[in-house]
Amino acid sequence: MTKWLASTALVLTLALPAMAQDYTPDPNAKAGGSITVTYKDDVATLDPAIGYDWQNWSMIKSLFDGMMDYVPGTTELRPGLAESYDISPDGLVYTFKLRAGVKFHNGRAMTADDVKYSLDRVTNPETQSPGAGFFAAIAGFDAAGAGGLSGVEVVDPLTVRITLSRPDATFLHVMALNFASVVPKEAVDAAGADFGKMPVGTGAFKLADWTLGQRLVFEKNADYWRAGVPYLVQVVFEVGQEPVVALLRLQNGEVDVPGDGIPPAKFMEVMADPAQAARVVQGGQLHTGYITLNVTQAPFDKLEVRKAVNMAINKDRITQIINGRAVPATQPLPPTMPGYTEGYAGYAYDIDGAKALLAQAGLADGFETDLYVMNTDPNPRIAQAIQQDLAAIGVKANIQSLAQANVIEAGGAGNAPMIWSGGMAWIADFPDPSNFYGPILGCAGAGEGGWNWSKFCDAALDAKATAADSLSDPARAADRLALWSEVYTGVMEQAPWVPVFNEERYTMKSERMGGDDALYVDPVSIPVNYDYVYVK
Repeated sequence: MTKWLASTALVLTLALPAMAQDYTPDPNAKAGGSITVTYKDDVATLDPAIGYDWQNWSMIKSLFDGMMDYVPGTTELRPGLAESYDISPDGLVYTFKLRAGVKFHNGRAMTADDVKYSLDRVTNPETQSPGAGFFAAIAGFDAAGAGGLSGVEVVDPLTVRITLSRPDATFLHVMALNFASVVPKEAVDAAGADFGKMPVGTGAFKLADWTLGQRLVFEKNADYWRAGVPYLVQVVFEVGQEPVVALLRLQNGEVDVPGDGIPPAKFMEVMADPAQAARVVQGGQLHTGYITLNVTQAPFDKLEVRKAVNMAINKDRITQIINGRAVPATQPLPPTMPGYTEGYAGYAYDIDGAKALLAQAGLADGFETDLYVMNTDPNPRIAQAIQQDLAAIGVKANIQSLAQANVIEAGGAGNAPMIWSGGMAWIADFPDPSNFYGPILGCAGAGEGGWNWSKFCDAALDAKATAADSLSDPARAADRLALWSEVYTGVMEQAPWVPVFNEERYTMKSERMGGDDALYVDPVSIPVNYDYVYVK
């Protein structure tokens, strides 16, 4: 599946806007039933302009829709709320025709005004959306604010015209992101800062109940515009469940999907039992796990220190902690992503070399710092391995093991000197090399609340990234990928990250769950596509 994902990504990069065949309904699918999904941590938000972690991503995707979407279980684009679209010959003007009769969960019909409002909202700096940078190619983005985007025009109630300031080879993918979800202004105004707890969208499910710290209940949207889905009547998300307890409950038939996956400490036991192994679902993912080094905080403002930390980390040993379910990483991009630089060695594991670099930086005796980590296994154990590696070069790293939302908050605020990204590590929002740059390494993501936790910002690399994405002509595809390769090797020269490994995803489903396995490791609706799974 990993190779298939890579080839799909390449086709989409080279051949947009070609559309895939839409999803063929599962002839065995049955309507009805409720399932239970568990998570250790509560959900931070269900606001599509704000939510940006793997836990809430699929939840948001089931509550909201954007103008573009993906064929379930794949990375192939298909129309969403836009019934059709046209692109001007120069690649600068996208005209979307919206579906008639689509209703929000509050019963109101969706119109082109809602599309404009939603794009204006996500790009308004006051929203502090971590995804705002994705829309940087839209005309007027740099001046976005209360006045909205000049490049987004309402032509009529069912037509939206979007003008770009430069060609963007990824724009249709951007319009399929959760950040591009369409929301009703009156619901946002009524809820204010609590819209993330009181979401209203057009999606297959709507929020029926949220008891903080205990559970969320999604119920089927009977007015959903896609015929025949969702199959399930209800999805119950129980939070505060330790992954080991969730696995035991799944074995007892009380849980259908353990949202945090198979606990690493139980992985070998599960795989050794044929009955349990039969319910394991494995899927490739465009993923990199990494350590961020905050370049705005001493001593990580010194390049020698950042390089030393890169050289101190024993990636092979860390990979063993997760039962070898990954390969050591040398660069931000995973090997299956177009633009990956074959043969690039990165920073070799070299304790003596790391000590020498610290001495050059005037830190021969080392230093003390904090390492933030999500508190779900195996991440604290990985943090301990990192701590031990750093101790070998005289660096004392104090581990701050916190709930996912607290780590994300510290990273966005720039308060964390180092973060192990595990449990929050980057999985591509869409299959294109640009997606590993803008939100997590580019200047646009380095602001308050952004996901560029290293706070790294290089204007020259940003300009090269923009030039790469401006090459929308399929004939220039090879040139575009070559530029992206230069961007990522340029990032590594400045070492704001320690790329650690590229991981495969393993999860489980109960015996009563139906639907293609790809829906349970959906590369876009990470981790599960709830709209298309069903109870047998």
